[in-house]
Amino acid sequence: MLSNVHKKQIIELQKTSIVQQTAFWSIVKKKTGQESIALNFNSRKSNLYTGIVTDTNIQSDLLVIIQQLNNNDSIAYVPYGPELEPENEFQGVFLEELSECIRPYLPKNCFMIRYDLCWEVFWAGEQAFFDSEGNLIGEPSIQSQELRFNFNTIHWNLRKSQTNILPTNTLYLDLKADLNSILMRMKPKTRYNIRISHKKGVTVRTADLADLNVWYKLYSETAQRNGLYLNDLRYFEAILTARADQTKSPAEVFYLIAEVDQTPLAAMFLIISGNRGSYLYGASSSRNRNYMATYALQWEAIKISKQKGCSGYDMFGISPSKDKSHPLYGLHRFKTGFGGHIFHSLGCWDYPYDVEKYNLFKSLEIRSQGYHIN
Repeated sequence: MLSNVHKKQIIELQKTSIVQQTAFWSIVKKKTGQESIALNFNSRKSNLYTGIVTDTNIQSDLLVIIQQLNNNDSIAYVPYGPELEPENEFQGVFLEELSECIRPYLPKNCFMIRYDLCWEVFWAGEQAFFDSEGNLIGEPSIQSQELRFNFNTIHWNLRKSQTNILPTNTLYLDLKADLNSILMRMKPKTRYNIRISHKKGVTVRTADLADLNVWYKLYSETAQRNGLYLNDLRYFEAILTARADQTKSPAEVFYLIAEVDQTPLAAMFLIISGNRGSYLYGASSSRNRNYMATYALQWEAIKISKQKGCSGYDMFGISPSKDKSHPLYGLHRFKTGFGGHIFHSLGCWDYPYDVEKYNLFKSLEIRSQGYHIN
């Protein structure tokens, strides 16, 4: 299925709209202490898709982050990759062969690889899992998913992870139309709130490293308010200072602050990669929420993305449905107001190389006690 699998320089990673598969992202991770490797591979179309009339060769690549767990052991993590997405019936076989092909390039004591797949769920077209309005209301059991995914594999070794790292449900906006058309696709309440923010004097500016304390104050307040994990300040410093201009897959970062009379009300990180703008991180103050600063912020990010030639915009993370009890329901209500379509991805899948160590890792991960092997 795969051929010509080889390691290559990070700078050779191809241009992509998936930020987490760029040379830029590798540089961000290096700044935070994580090494990564880039791999190239080839495949025939007929090995990945049905109904191929003219069979040709496909070349693709992969960014793999190496996460060191202790002095001896590590795991390999593939954020939103591989980008190449086979048809459903070939996905498990493809991932199995890919895992075995890249194994020689991983550290000696790397005992598993985790793919954070951005492939669409294979039950996307099955009505049993959606309501009459197209909202996701359930998904197959883990056992059923693993049975389906491992069909036709040799080792039956692909495991559904108990946790997902990156969002598995997102909202994509189509930016190919003109700005007025994009605005008219939004819900009336969202358009109204954008207008309100402008009437109340909310302005959005592009900030830099000197204003990072503004971000972290808003971000810390948001994390505490919503019970979210708090990243270290140096992580955002890394995002703002990473430069990949001399690579094949650079990215452009915009740190935006929405304010009134120089009082910050909301902030976000917009990253332009390939033909897509991605809203990766956002934060807002609990005060003056009637100024609708977050709406002004998103509208500015959409306009910047459009200006930079993007054909799409990723709202990055919502609840899978309109379930009001879901912790991300508020984001669902806010983001779906901007229009677009909801996309459900498969999330994290593991391929263990050492089953004993993997099972220990899995049990400790479930209990959130950290991971140590003597």
